Amino acid sequence: MEHPLLFLNILFSKLGLPVVHGAEEAHSFLEYLLLPHVTYAWVAMLFLIISAKLLVKKVEMVPESGGQNFFEVVISGIENFMVDITGEPGRQYFPLVCTLAFFILVCNYMGMIPGFFGPTSNINTTVGCALIAVIYTHVIGVKLHGAKYIKHFLGPIWWLSPLIFPIEIIGHTARVLSLSIRLFGNIFGEELVLAILFFLAGLYLAPLPIMFLGLFTGFVQAFIFVLLTMMYFAGAIEEAH
Repeated sequence: MEHPLLFLNILFSKLGLPVVHGAEEAHSFLEYLLLPHVTYAWVAMLFLIISAKLLVKKVEMVPESGGQNFFEVVISGIENFMVDITGEPGRQYFPLVCTLAFFILVCNYMGMIPGFFGPTSNINTTVGCALIAVIYTHVIGVKLHGAKYIKHFLGPIWWLSPLIFPIEIIGHTARVLSLSIRLFGNIFGEELVLAILFFLAGLYLAPLPIMFLGLFTGFVQAFIFVLLTMMYFAGAIEEAH
């Protein structure tokens, strides 16, 4: 879903760069790099990097500002929540989970700003995030259990292993579809409704309820994605039975 007017497209046209609105219009590597879901994903990443850099500069042992206190509560809350799900061994994987949480949340909210594009309203972005979560799940499993990690795919009864193994492979592959399509569908649908209301009912009053609902659903979808990622990590960390 695209806004009628994207500020990066205006900037690209001023710079003489090609302006593309979808993958079907891209015919070169440069044009693929300038697709809205790619460029606005970089905007989200730059926003997070710059914000983190500015916050780190002002870190105090005894914080006097409310900003540091707020982020300490948020980050420690996410970390403790993850440890409750994965156990203490999962703490070392918290940076990845926290990064995914903030990136997805920022991308979800970007689509509500006029002139911006929400990268998570494009299936390519959500599939990328899902692949990171699912592939790293198996990296954790192999790292902690070595070759014994294969037992997670064989089931508790050895003579049922030829049946259980392909089912487990299909189930783990379906995790990518589950994570990506759920996130994409909800954010795309929200932006589609907003665009229709903007077109039919003006810029201010009618879209407001959907925008407030979008703030809630954007947070919930980021939370669900991260919660499922934590549960996948917990399954890879525990011993197979």
